[in-house]
Amino acid sequence: MNADRSGHARSPPVTVSADTNKTQSNEIHPAQTRHPARSDLPAQPSGDVVNSLIGRIPVLDVRPLVDCGRRPAKAVAGETFQVTATVFREGHDAVAANVVLHDPKGRPGPFTPMRELAPGTDRWGAEVTPSTEGRWTYTVEAWSDPVATWRHHAGIKIPAGIDTELVLAEGAELYERAAAGVPKKDGREAVLAAADALRDTARPAAARLAAAFAVDADAALSRHPLRELVSSSPPLPLQVERRRALYGSWYELFPRSEGAVVKEGEPPVSGTFRTAAERLPAVAAMGFDVVYLPPVHPIGTTHRKGPDNSLTAGPDDVGVPWAIGSAFGGHDAIHPDLGTLADFDHFVTAARSLRMEVALDFALQCSPDHPWVKEHPEWFHHRADGSIAYAENPPKKYQDIYPIAFDKDMSGLVRETVRVLRFWMDHGVRIFRVDNPHTKPVVFWEKVIGEINGKDPDVIFLAEAFTRPAMMRTLGAIGFQQSYTYFTWRNTKHELTEYVNELAGDSAAFMRPNFFVNTPDILHAYLQEGGRPAYEVRAVLAATLSPSWGLYAGYELCENVPLKVGSEEYRHSEKYQLRPRDWETAEREGRTISPLITTLNRIRRRHPALQQLRDIHFHHIDNDRMIAYSKRSGSDVVLVVANLDPHHTQEATVSLDMPQLGLEGDETVPVRDELTGETYHWGRANYVRLEPGTAPAHVLTLRPSQQTGGSPTS
Repeated sequence: MNADRSGHARSPPVTVSADTNKTQSNEIHPAQTRHPARSDLPAQPSGDVVNSLIGRIPVLDVRPLVDCGRRPAKAVAGETFQVTATVFREGHDAVAANVVLHDPKGRPGPFTPMRELAPGTDRWGAEVTPSTEGRWTYTVEAWSDPVATWRHHAGIKIPAGIDTELVLAEGAELYERAAAGVPKKDGREAVLAAADALRDTARPAAARLAAAFAVDADAALSRHPLRELVSSSPPLPLQVERRRALYGSWYELFPRSEGAVVKEGEPPVSGTFRTAAERLPAVAAMGFDVVYLPPVHPIGTTHRKGPDNSLTAGPDDVGVPWAIGSAFGGHDAIHPDLGTLADFDHFVTAARSLRMEVALDFALQCSPDHPWVKEHPEWFHHRADGSIAYAENPPKKYQDIYPIAFDKDMSGLVRETVRVLRFWMDHGVRIFRVDNPHTKPVVFWEKVIGEINGKDPDVIFLAEAFTRPAMMRTLGAIGFQQSYTYFTWRNTKHELTEYVNELAGDSAAFMRPNFFVNTPDILHAYLQEGGRPAYEVRAVLAATLSPSWGLYAGYELCENVPLKVGSEEYRHSEKYQLRPRDWETAEREGRTISPLITTLNRIRRRHPALQQLRDIHFHHIDNDRMIAYSKRSGSDVVLVVANLDPHHTQEATVSLDMPQLGLEGDETVPVRDELTGETYHWGRANYVRLEPGTAPAHVLTLRPSQQTGGSPTS
């Protein structure tokens, strides 16, 4: 809240000695090793290289790599991501490589062959998919590939008549050696048949060579390659978490506003967990997976803020939920106006029955009335006059909130924080949105999240950290499963393209974005000035650019009145007062974009391409007020074209990168607009016209590839 934005190796893995800090080689000899499933060939490291810092076949710069391998890269169960490495050797002999995953029980999975990503770069890559949650490891193995080397030389020498019989004899010997490593049921006879053909002097040399490339033999050797000088990278950690850590749609609401009664001249009546639960079916109907609640604890009265953050509160003013603590209790208590713990449990159960999870705000700060202020004065910073320092984010001041000071008793604060979190976990909360984590020590969160996830790995922490990039990235690396982002402040084509590529690149291994289109603190000028079309296009962008997105209640009503010109604060902000909304009338009168939001969440659920972060591609569009991008997961492809100008109709030609869509350059395919149901025929170049208020965007899905002809226009 109110944050600033400023085939596996069979020798032991490489290890780094804590005493000597010397890396020990994991190189594998002898001259031949075969498919990683075999364990009958012992490792025989050469004495000349056993203590080398580099393997016989160098395997360098393995990625993803987080904090030099000291922290795990992240994925979720079933998520596909790419492992890359630099692999090469001396001379001209061929090399090959694969990725090996080891599951949480240490069992190796099948090796995944790598390919050179661009000829001549020595950069190899392969996509892998961990299947279950837990702590995995991954390594890259590289080896000399004698069969590929021979094939290359033979393909040159045999047609030229150079050492023909010698080359064929060498090939036969190689194939016989290779056949020993191929299971009988998986193509051994085909490899031996190729060896026999190479030795058959009754046949022409060209025919003997062709037999070495027979389809069956080639397939068998691809599955069970003959490997020499096998070298392995150090094992790198991989934390595989549950799917909600990556994908989900979030809806934020204030329980005290849902069902509240506010009448002029009468004391306001707060909503409760019971009345808020009545809103849940509508939230679920819009397709949200997570309903997120601001703090639900007792609110202090000392220096309580009034409406619009005024310094003087009246007797009926409800205060700020983030000013936690009063005579009714602290972080493990319920505000009495909201009901009881039993009412909270009812709310959680009601959400669960609608297939939604409850996320609870965890704000590690106190009002002056919090029990901790008297019980643990060492947890607060005392000024020279003896007073406790209140929170500030100049020029903003929060006299009703005391920040925590960590360095006098961090271990005590860790214990109490873990206790409070487990209290709410016992009441069904498995997701916490952490308020302003960047104002607390990183090591504190590492200890807390490590303690919680060590026993309960399904618990998810979302960092509300609109702060400097280094802090945001570090919070992700040390354990936060998700993070707020700068999405709110990225509104042009260039800004969005650059930022999303950054998030989907190397940082995707440890920092997962959640694109909130608004928050109780943030009403961006784009929304203030753009009206309903701005709200529509930003919802489309958030829901299709990021696998996790969210909105704060009132967004669907396009609430856009700021506190004052130039401010991102809402007028009559719900942070300071009850804000009941007449949802039924808004729906009846069509003053809501909830139908669009519902459609977007339905599209997200149907299309795996929108449930992943790492595979996004921006396509050329010749109008900077528009943007075009695609996301792809296997055969599922979603293509989005959006008008970023909420005030004017925009036209453009979209030039598609056809291979990125799995299409041939001259192909024309039917595409369906999931927002309207219309079908078009698109090819490499396509005319688009989008009018604000009528069509904020195309969200297109590709039909099965076929040549269809027809007009490419929309």
